[in-house]
Amino acid sequence: MDVQLKRGFLDVCVLSVLRKGESYGYKIIADIAPYIEMAESTLYPILKRLESGKFVVTRREHYNGRLRKYYIITEKGHQKIAEFLEDMDEFFKVYKFISGGRDYEG
Repeated sequence: MDVQLKRGFLDVCVLSVLRKGESYGYKIIADIAPYIEMAESTLYPILKRLESGKFVVTRREHYNGRLRKYYIITEKGHQKIAEFLEDMDEFFKVYKFISGGRDYEG
């Protein structure tokens, strides 16, 4: 899969987890795991990019003596999910055209 396309998918996967409520790195990976494999070394640059783009905000809280960083989706993050879903509708129309009209079977 194209790197830029995959990056877009992963960004929206992370935002989709946060749509259900604030979360932290390890839990985000655990919530995504049933759908796509993601290493911590992949997740944290995504979170940093999403934060710098104002798609998420953060808060810190002490947990078991350590400072844990929680990520919270913003309205801009919700908009990114909506735009992604619209783009996917168009993508699948093009896929169907290119594949000769057969249905997408995953």
